[in-house]
Amino acid sequence: MGQNTMRNKNKRIQKIMISNTKVLLDEKAVAKLCAAAGFRDIENVTSMGAGEFNAVYAFDADEKGYALKIAPDANVPVMTYETNMMQSEVYWYEKLRTHTDIRVPEIVYTDFSKSLVLSDFFIMERINGRQMNEMNFTPQERADATSKLPQMAAQIHRIRHDGYGYLQNGYHATWDQALAAMTEAIICDAGRMGESCENGEKVLKLIHKHRAVLAKAPCRMVNFDLWEANILCERMGDGSIQYVWIDPERSYWGDPIMDIICFEPDRPLMEKKASIGAYNQVAEQPIGIGREEEIRFAFAQAYLGLIMEVERYYRYVPGGEGWQRNVFACQGLFAGAYGGLE
Repeated sequence: MGQNTMRNKNKRIQKIMISNTKVLLDEKAVAKLCAAAGFRDIENVTSMGAGEFNAVYAFDADEKGYALKIAPDANVPVMTYETNMMQSEVYWYEKLRTHTDIRVPEIVYTDFSKSLVLSDFFIMERINGRQMNEMNFTPQERADATSKLPQMAAQIHRIRHDGYGYLQNGYHATWDQALAAMTEAIICDAGRMGESCENGEKVLKLIHKHRAVLAKAPCRMVNFDLWEANILCERMGDGSIQYVWIDPERSYWGDPIMDIICFEPDRPLMEKKASIGAYNQVAEQPIGIGREEEIRFAFAQAYLGLIMEVERYYRYVPGGEGWQRNVFACQGLFAGAYGGLE
């Protein structure tokens, strides 16, 4: 691919990019990073992935396919929990690889020195497949795929820890303490962008109100980002489908019920019967549906709402597509959360 072609491609990428955090590289810059990792004869460099935080570039070398994933520039402001998040992503990939049978890409090189570029980056094997939300399923395959995500969550919820919170932000003794600290960080994130966060202050008061329930929550690996777009599906020669989990970087140690927000997302907890049923079939600790579970789940809605409310100040142009999407999503999340907590 010539430089003119790559330059034109980058112009097209810029037109569709809706996030301020993604790093745009040309073919020469990608080749430089790959050469530092020991790759030679780099070919077929293209931008890939629909994520809105990191940038991903595909390339071929030695007759194999790879993906270069690069974090935002160190000088670009990000939210507190997103600080050094790529380093934590490697940590979570290792947890998935060690403690579950879920397939994840092999990471072949990491560089967190910021010496070649002002960003963390790593290189991993490139998986052939399509995102689950873009896969052409038969009706039976669709039913199986819908059960797959809750069952993946059940697997990671077997992974225990003795401290709650984000790896990159420090741990707390109980879930109510961790959730309060995570909420306070988001309030501060808004403040750094010159914005207030009244919903954050409200959620803090509700955490205090329900701290006795929250303090009972077990400490497990929680992904909080287990959407279909983060699962690649590859149809094998025998017709079966192989599922591969990508992008686990938003994980933390916390209440496992937080992950249930990703399944049947437009339904309240009481109506998530299909996904909870699939989860409970393989779960070490099945999820019940009672008042305490409703409270814990409402905080999943509230916390996701806070993230989406404040991240728009860091990523999107006011009034743009991403901005407006987050505004409308927050309205529904906060309505559901407050209805279950007040």
